[in-house]
Amino acid sequence: MWIRIVSLIARLGLAAVWLVSGWIKFSDPTQTIVAVRAYQLLPEVFVRPVAAGLPVLELVLGLLLLIGMAVRPVAAVSAAVLVTLIVAIVSAWSRGLSIDCGCFGGGGLAEVDDWDYAREILRDLGFLALSAWLIVFPRSPAALGARSRPASSAIAQPSMAE
Repeated sequence: MWIRIVSLIARLGLAAVWLVSGWIKFSDPTQTIVAVRAYQLLPEVFVRPVAAGLPVLELVLGLLLLIGMAVRPVAAVSAAVLVTLIVAIVSAWSRGLSIDCGCFGGGGLAEVDDWDYAREILRDLGFLALSAWLIVFPRSPAALGARSRPASSAIAQPSMAE
């Protein structure tokens, strides 16, 4: 039972992260463009589409986790997004850029030091751990998805002969 409780906490925690992050970016599209551009990873032609798509993706991930639909696949996509963000932060840090990650609003040029980058990476590794937990243990109370909610003990398990 404790695994399901931890899964519920992980699911709602990760949902909150995506919803807050996505809403902040969605609410300020100009700043999101600045943040994406600051990483200097994408050709200019891709900056605006990524800046427009990322908040929508984050909001969709957050909503699906909040209601408990397709938890395992959503957690896998979350993990992929988080790995991408961690790689982008490491890239900016290793190239000597001084930028705010823009993960929760803001972004662009900023006075940052090694500890700022390390703290952002550690935070995202924590979120990645939540995603990994949900990939392994996707079932939790109050989930709407058939494969995301705990199995009912009243339902008989099919036999090997079936």
